[in-house]
Formats: sequence, C-alpha cells, structure tokens
Amino acid sequence: MSLTAGIVGLPNVGKSTLFNAITKQKILAANYPFATIDPNVGVVTVPDKRLDFLNQLYCPKSLVPTTIEYIDIAGLVKGASLGEGLGNKFLSHIREVDAIVEVVRCFKNKDIIHVEGEVDPIRDIEIINLELMLADLEVINNRIGKIGKKAAMSKDKETIQEIGILNRLKESLEQNIPARMLKFNDEEQKLVKSFNLLTIKPIIYMTNVDEEDLLEGGNQYVEQVKEHAKKEQAKVVIVCAKIESELVDLTDEERTEFLNDLNISENGLDKLIKATYELLGLETYFTAGKDEVRAWTFKKGMKAPTCAGIIHSDFEKGFIRAEIMSYSDLKENGTELKVREAGKMRLEGKEYQMKDGDICYFRFNV
Repeated sequence: MSLTAGIVGLPNVGKSTLFNAITKQKILAANYPFATIDPNVGVVTVPDKRLDFLNQLYCPKSLVPTTIEYIDIAGLVKGASLGEGLGNKFLSHIREVDAIVEVVRCFKNKDIIHVEGEVDPIRDIEIINLELMLADLEVINNRIGKIGKKAAMSKDKETIQEIGILNRLKESLEQNIPARMLKFNDEEQKLVKSFNLLTIKPIIYMTNVDEEDLLEGGNQYVEQVKEHAKKEQAKVVIVCAKIESELVDLTDEERTEFLNDLNISENGLDKLIKATYELLGLETYFTAGKDEVRAWTFKKGMKAPTCAGIIHSDFEKGFIRAEIMSYSDLKENGTELKVREAGKMRLEGKEYQMKDGDICYFRFNV
C-alpha cells in the first residue's frame, strides 16, 4: 500500500534541510521564506533488518523493501486559509497525504531569520493548526449550507446523520479542537473521510534542535511541544537538521561510526519512520522466494485477503488461503523445510488477521 507523509512548518524552521537529509536529495534550502514553492517528493526505504536475513537465506534476484513517500510542502504563514503567502497551494498539497509531519523550530540562532521574530514553538504550532482548522471550517460550513435546509425538512436518515456529524465537527473546530480528537464509529468515519479534512490527519511533531540539545535529549522548547502533543495524542520526534545533513554523504559504515561517536542510537529518519508506522498503525509482512524477497506494508487488523490484495487485486478476489510462517520461527529454525518439520507452517483462511513479520504464500484462483 502506498504511504505518503507531508512535511510542513513555518518558513525557516529547518523543514527543507531535514527533507534533503532524510531523502538524500539536494533541494533548495535558502534562508528566506518560500524557498520551497512546489512540493518536492522523496521516496525513502523503510529500514528492516529482517530483510537482511531473508536476503542471505533466499539469495533472490531482487530485494524490495517497503517505502514511504515524504513530500516537502511550502512554508506556511498566518492567513494561509485566506490565501496568504502560498496558502491555497499549501493546503491543497496537505489534503493528499496520509499523515502530517510538522517541523517545529526548537533552537535559537540569530543568523537564521524566524518569520515571527523569535523562537516560540507553541505559537508556531498554533499558527499552523489554526490555519488548518479555518480551512476545515470553510469546508464544513459550505457543506452545511448545501444540505442544511434539506436536513431540517427531510426525514432522510443519511442526511440527518451527516448534518449531525457536520455540526459536531463545526462545534469542535470553533473550540480549537482538531477533528482527529473526536470519536466516530466505523460508519461515521467513512462519512468524515469523504470531507477530506486537514485536521483529521494524524500528526507527528518533529522538533528541530541544535547538536548540544540533541545529545541532551531535548530542551525546554521540546518539553513544551511534548506537553502540547499529549493533549492531541500526537507523537514527538527530536532531530538535529545540522547532524542529519552531515550524514547525507557518508557510507553506511561511516554513518554508524559517526552516530556511535555521538552516542546516538538511531538517526532522525529511522526515528521518523518508526513514529510514522506507530502513528498510522502499520506493520510489515513478507513474500520470499528465489525470484524476489519483498516487504509489504499493511494496517494492523487487516485480514489475509485484504493483505493479498495489496500485491494484486486478483489475489484478493480469488483468495483461497494463505500459507504462513512467522519470521521468528524461520529465524529460529533456519530454513523453510525445518519450519515445516517443526509444525510451524500454517494454512490460514479468509478470517485470519495478518501479523507483523508473517511470511506468506497466497493461494488464489481467478
């Protein structure tokens, strides 16, 4: 399944510098607003050590990791919902992503201009969140205007349900509560999804600190962001754009040595990917053979036929059963044959919920 995350933030918070680093691309990162006008797209592979073992075991012709697409979206300013700056373009690009990564400046540097004059991460967060909520309110008010009279005069259950949800959303947003904080049942969620709201999208706050504060695990600004994130049940990732940019041109061995010297266990990209997966409830299954070893991303709770459909729609339509072994059983036993001999190879049907690390052979007939 395709996965995209939009990297957003006020101008000059380190957004494009971080994008360059995590995607290893050389996109313009200038010290003035709107250095990024069109969204730059970078596809990064998801690090997974399990693929290394599968690659050594099967020696396939091709090895295909799963990926995440990150989109660097133009910096936002106050009034974006009214078209200020590059507002309309900014907001339209956010509508297309699965999750929002909001870069928040948590460092002081007199040589780098702050569009609001001084460093204040909570104010910066509130500026962006307010613009997203104002844009959503416009969508909701327009929809209420279209169906409001019909709902008042009609006995149509669907229309009445929709106007009820719209009013709940409107009331929430007017109280500065993003749509993602509201609870909806499965039927309601389908309707809310059709509105394509910005504040319904899950969010990660990526706090950009200087090198010293990274080594210390943060600073007072990061603590402020963490407190804010708790209220939204959002995630916080601490990174240093300067260090990430220095890692770009290093080999894997040099990168590991560099991080070890700084006593850092993982780089910013790995932390961001892990947070994105957790935020979206994602896991990984594998297909493995001599032709190809491949990782596939799926949502927790998905059943086997739906996961098979990620490979090809015919796999889901004609699903018969799945032959499955867990990665841990394969690692423990060493070969597929020994997994079978140990009785750990399973045949699962249409109701089986896939698990992280499953290695699958789908049987289907179309």
